[in-house]
Amino acid sequence: MRRAAKVDASQSAIVNALRNVGCSVQSLAQLGDGAPDLLVGRHGRNYLLEVKTGAKASQLNATQAQWHRLWRGSVYVVRTPEEALAAVGFTFPASGGGAS
Repeated sequence: MRRAAKVDASQSAIVNALRNVGCSVQSLAQLGDGAPDLLVGRHGRNYLLEVKTGAKASQLNATQAQWHRLWRGSVYVVRTPEEALAAVGFTFPASGGGAS
């Protein structure tokens, strides 16, 4: 019997942020075998995101590292909604000093 897929604590906030800006998001957690957590679509492009939470969890495990090494495309490791948005091409204005 297969165990339930483990989902990082920050994944819900990341999914919500991506959907709030119009991205389509599909969880891939059930695939296991080192596959990334999320498939994200934006403006006709697809992005694979590996979601990590906390310092210890920020490292890929051996299965994930092998999957990433063998994949012939891009996979982004993200920890926050801001990192996820940046990975799919959103840019943020520099903070500090507003216009007068």
